[in-house]
Amino acid sequence: MVATFRKSRPHAPPGFFATEAAGLRWLAVPGGPRVARVLDLGPDHLDLERVPAAHPTPDAARDLGRRLAVLHRAGAAGFGVLPPGADAGWFGPLGDPLPLVAGTWGDWPAFYAHARLRPVVAQGRERGVLDADDAAAVERVCGRLGALAGPAAREGPARVHGDLWSGNVLWAPGPAGTAEAVLIDPAAHGGHREADLAMLALFGAPHLGQVVAGYDAASPLAPGWQGRVALHQLYPLAVHAVLFGGAYVDRTRQLLARLGR
Repeated sequence: MVATFRKSRPHAPPGFFATEAAGLRWLAVPGGPRVARVLDLGPDHLDLERVPAAHPTPDAARDLGRRLAVLHRAGAAGFGVLPPGADAGWFGPLGDPLPLVAGTWGDWPAFYAHARLRPVVAQGRERGVLDADDAAAVERVCGRLGALAGPAAREGPARVHGDLWSGNVLWAPGPAGTAEAVLIDPAAHGGHREADLAMLALFGAPHLGQVVAGYDAASPLAPGWQGRVALHQLYPLAVHAVLFGGAYVDRTRQLLARLGR
């Protein structure tokens, strides 16, 4: 019998758990990372397989990088596209997720501006966390996205996890006593592949250098990718500012000033 882990929230937004389930299924591509299996789904709950814990190793991290490259190459029909069966998207914790703007964009700069940066600053202003100066700073960054993205702006949409911070990567026992990564809690969509790697770096991930090395060996990153990590971290950092305030607001403003110069 498979051990079960239940996520639940009374009066969850309509389709909230269905979107998460659709994302997990969409991310489960042959040769890609292991993804937590969906066992049951309801309007106010999602049952997943319970993942036993193991210690990550450098080899397991490198394997995760290789498998992420496979996942990203599975692609999407456009930037912003949601998984089949998902009618809406959210980003953030179970108790207070922020809605994502739905749509399809043909290039990453337009998607990042219209579906991520402008909406999150509007959400921050609604909550009294961000102000008109922050909105102006976001507009300066939006005007520079093509230049900031450089050669990576020409890449097509990848199939991304969308919220790949280290807490959403579990480490389980793998074959022959090894460890393997298991992905949970996605905000899956058609996005930029560098965003998943930037999320892993935002709060630190075990053996991150090995993850990136495995990824780059399987699917070389565009020149200058290291300089774009902060660009992809801007949206999740701004989400933290909206949800939690405090030092995240200062960090977001500092990053906006740096990118908007």
